[in-house]
Order: sequence, then C-alpha cells, then structure tokens
Amino acid sequence: MDFRTIVDIEDPGFRIGPCEEMLFVGSCFADSIGRRFQEEKFRAVVNPYGVMYNPASILHTIQKLSTLHSQLSTITTVFLTLGTNHVYRLKETGEIVDNCQKRPQSLFDEEELGVDACADYLQQAIDILHAANPDTHIVITVSPIRYRKYGYHGSQLSKATLLLATRQVTGASYFPAYEIVNDELRDYRFYKEDMLHPSDQAVEYIWQRFSEIYLNDEAKAFLREWAPLKATLAHKPFNPDSEEYRALMDKTMLKIAALQKKYPNFAL
Repeated sequence: MDFRTIVDIEDPGFRIGPCEEMLFVGSCFADSIGRRFQEEKFRAVVNPYGVMYNPASILHTIQKLSTLHSQLSTITTVFLTLGTNHVYRLKETGEIVDNCQKRPQSLFDEEELGVDACADYLQQAIDILHAANPDTHIVITVSPIRYRKYGYHGSQLSKATLLLATRQVTGASYFPAYEIVNDELRDYRFYKEDMLHPSDQAVEYIWQRFSEIYLNDEAKAFLREWAPLKATLAHKPFNPDSEEYRALMDKTMLKIAALQKKYPNFAL
C-alpha cells in the first residue's frame, strides 16, 4: 500500500556537473537550497543583493548583475525561486522597491501583480541571462513558504498566480518544490516551529529529489567522495592536539588534494 503521492519531476533536458558555477535568486527558500549547494562545494552565489520575494525584485537582481558584473557569462545554472506576487511601490517615485528598509509603511503602496505581469518580469530576467550566456540553464520554482500575513487563502492565491506565470515563460525548466512539500510531504512535522517555513529535513528531502534528476553521474560520484571528507572536517574532536586526530587530518587533507586533482573546480 502507498501512503503518499510522489510528485513527478519532468526531465529538464540538461544535467549539472560537479562544482559548477550557479546563481540562486529569490525567496528565503533560495537561500536554503543555495546554501545546500555551497556545502556540497558547488560554486554558488546566493542572493547577492539580499532576499528577493517577487518576480520584479528577482529581475532587479539580474539587471544589477548584468550591468555591474561579467560573472553572468560564466554561470551555468540559475535557480529563480518565487515567493509572492505582492510588491511595494514607493509613493514618491512609483518604483517597486526590493526592500522597504524598515521605513514607515505609509511611504509605500502594496500591490498584487497579475499573472501576465509576473510572467513578463520573469521572461525579462530569463532573456537577460540568456543574452549574457545562451548556454545558461534556468530553473524556476515556487517557494513552499506560506505567508500568514496575507491570510492562508490569500497566500494560496498568491502562489497560484506565480504558478500560472511559470507556465507562460519560455527558456526555463520548472522544479516542483512547492508541490513536493504540499502534495508529497503534507505534514506539519516537515515545517519549522513557525509552521510556515520548511524544516531542515524538508529542505534535505527536496535537495535529494532535485539531485536525482538534475545532477549528472559525475556530480553524484563527486558527492559520494566528498561526503565522508565533509563529515570529518565538520567533526569537533575531544582533543584536537592528539596524535590520532593529527594523523586523521593529515590523511583527510591528502584525500582532499586527490579530490582537487580529480575535480579541478573543487575548492574548500
């Protein structure tokens, strides 16, 4: 008997290699997944201008990177995580701000972007990325984080708007993180104490599902080799000055040197 439904993940048509350069832009969920890739020694840049919750702010980050840096041309995979369709406009200028910087709420108008507007901002971001590097692979996902301040019905409407927008864009694959949490895990034990953010266990499970489909065989082999070394480096010894621990670390560093030779992009 099956006691849960497994969410199908469509083949994106590409695979990610070990230690590739990646960019993560979006909600808090982008931070969580991006840090996981950093732990596994992918060369991941995560929200360089802070957390971006809506499609317009995600576009703003991509625009800044395209004008201030040349690094977009070397990025192989970009992960865009949508959190909400709500934006804040500064009354004085009418511009959508990415961070209210704790200024009085009276200075801003809150607005809900429609499906077409969300899709347009996303498509602009995708087009900029592909202009910088036509071979860049782009993954879009909707964050499973819930927004209590909108009311739970309002939160669902916001997510539905984003989900519909993802169907209108071209040049990107869709990874169902929202669906995995809501349709596959479906239990409050997979949320943190606030009952809004996915727990570390949920993030780890999403990482595993993502790895199964999106990582190539070489990347999976690298992760198997890196795992015991990562565990050794994270271990806090009772006596770091003991001969046994020094011998262990010497052996570990030799293995790391061998791994660096095998995977030239690997760096501690």
